[in-house]
Amino acid sequence: MRRLLIALTALAIAPSLSAQDGIILTRQAKNPGGHLLTNKQIFVQRDVYPDEGYGQWTGDRTFRYLRDKWQFATVTADGSIAPAVPEIPQISAIPAGAENKTPCGEYTLYTEGHSLLASDGKRILNVAVSDDDNITYGQTVSRNEMGIDGGIFPAPDGSKVAFYRKDESRVTDFPLLDITTRTGSLKSIKYPMNGMDSELITLGVYEFATGRTVYMNVTDFTEERYLTNIAWSPDASTIYIQVVDRPQHQMHLNAYTAASGEFKRTLLTEENDAWIEPLDPVFFLEGRDDLMIYRTDNRDGYRNLYLVDTLGDIRRLTAVNADVAYLDNDGKSVFYSSAEVSPIENHAFRIDITAGIAKKEKDLPAIVKKAKFSKPVRLTLERGWHDVSLSGDKTLLLDNYSSLEVPLTTWLRDRNGKILQTVAESRNPLAPFAQCEVSIGKLPTADGQYDNYYRIIKPLNFDPSKKYPVILYVYGGPHSQLVQDTWLAGAGLWEMLMAEKGYVVYVQDNRGTQNRGAAYEKEINRRCGVKEMADQIEGINLLCNEPWVDQDRIGVHGWSYGGFMTISLMTHYPDVFKVAVAGGPVIDWKWYEIMYGERYMDTPETNPEGFEETSLMNQPLALKGKLLICQGMIDNTVVPEHSLSFVEACIRHFVQLDYFPYPTTEHNVRVPWRAHLMDKVTMFFDDNL
Repeated sequence: MRRLLIALTALAIAPSLSAQDGIILTRQAKNPGGHLLTNKQIFVQRDVYPDEGYGQWTGDRTFRYLRDKWQFATVTADGSIAPAVPEIPQISAIPAGAENKTPCGEYTLYTEGHSLLASDGKRILNVAVSDDDNITYGQTVSRNEMGIDGGIFPAPDGSKVAFYRKDESRVTDFPLLDITTRTGSLKSIKYPMNGMDSELITLGVYEFATGRTVYMNVTDFTEERYLTNIAWSPDASTIYIQVVDRPQHQMHLNAYTAASGEFKRTLLTEENDAWIEPLDPVFFLEGRDDLMIYRTDNRDGYRNLYLVDTLGDIRRLTAVNADVAYLDNDGKSVFYSSAEVSPIENHAFRIDITAGIAKKEKDLPAIVKKAKFSKPVRLTLERGWHDVSLSGDKTLLLDNYSSLEVPLTTWLRDRNGKILQTVAESRNPLAPFAQCEVSIGKLPTADGQYDNYYRIIKPLNFDPSKKYPVILYVYGGPHSQLVQDTWLAGAGLWEMLMAEKGYVVYVQDNRGTQNRGAAYEKEINRRCGVKEMADQIEGINLLCNEPWVDQDRIGVHGWSYGGFMTISLMTHYPDVFKVAVAGGPVIDWKWYEIMYGERYMDTPETNPEGFEETSLMNQPLALKGKLLICQGMIDNTVVPEHSLSFVEACIRHFVQLDYFPYPTTEHNVRVPWRAHLMDKVTMFFDDNL
């Protein structure tokens, strides 16, 4: 029966195809008689991970890397590496509990409570003080969406600082139970739910010399607009803001006069019926105050780089049908990473720019039009994933490299990609342990329009004449890519543990995930979970064509968006999945936050059909197998209202399930609770699958 049901779901894959047919890379099993992993080793002792490398620049030619502990080094004029002593700034005037410390010229900015302050080590300046819990200065806004990761933006010359002001007066409170107090207490958090009132964001600029603050006069769209990707001009006279409307269908790249807050001009506009999601500020070419680099996926279908002048004239710089990311520039060359070799690989490139000098502002359009771009130069040739960064003087590259077979190697390269030295090379941290076979493959999406990539970990001492249970580990949501040509194909060590215990572990990226272009990513628009499930079932169908798969013993596990996918798969395909463990699951998108939820789903008022189709509140009666939900009870990302509402719906319909709360943990259950959580997940599969 199950074989028939699975086969009926597969429309794009011929029955003769199997998971083995799609495999493109394999890391063979090693040391089958070795030690077996435990959750305690993975999540508490943590001595089973690459232990050398992770190079990070700390100055023009100084960097740090891990070897037992952080080592500091400098690159000498002849290219050799010498030990260095790290500079540790001492600013005694900053309180011990200060957060968001940010250097700016002679000062260090920091937040305390809801206020923003600055210290030069001798005195403290009150940059923006709040006595109202609803008003916050200098902290991140919009729940870190659209490239936002902080709220303090120093001017290049250190004379001023821009900062966010967040007004949450109209945002609803959500109560979380704190059991650590004597009688228990409720802690309210501000949680802007889909379709309800949102926070109001403004951008101020404080000048140190005068103590004067002005706010940028942003009037685009409605007052619930987003102010994203703040950037300064090199001379600190102008601030650039990518202003996004609340529905996230329009963006204006605006310039404002920093001294007065006056609007200067709109350089560029972007519109998209699905969504607009700027992720990067503009980056000026070094030595220029009139040319900048801008990244978007809204013009040519992929996140590419563009040369833009301060009037808004624009020209594509990276003409490649692949997603790229800006790394750095030295005024003559732009360095970037790209997925053009393969979506599961990451490589560094350099493209040289020759652009004339505009004598007058009106000459800028001709400068952009006539600028000469070289052919891109590939700087990393080794197959796999290269995480590259440039030194402060832009002459050297640190390359943290891994692949399916390589745990981690850090190289020092010159600007042409030549390897100058191996900084660190991690041992195989799993050498004493039994290591199961790991493969990477690809298969068509459910509609046959794209390829999806997957990884398979086969059981320890795999015997193709036997039948094995399967665990599908799933995330499937935006901004994720679980399958990469990195160490163990990106697999978490819990997956290896389960394979050691005799499970086939299958992981697949689906439509809606990143690094595959705008059309692939936007396939999920207004119907989160629908096409993702279709793609995941294609993978399960492919896997079930293998004679060694036990089709009556298939389980699924995921967290957050993956928890949503887990319950969606369990209830939409109840004859496929026998056991499921969902962590911190989204149950209905109306209970999720505005910033993320409205981007992908719009609102219940504008997309009622989509919310109805994807809500798991409609699915309890479809639940047939064994389901465990794990939930952090002070989760401020996917609030417990989701999972508890699903439990209540199951009770009303007399449907049994298991529920395990973590009373004092947030969304991501971390150490020391993590080992307990993964033991719980492991035991649930062992007992029921």
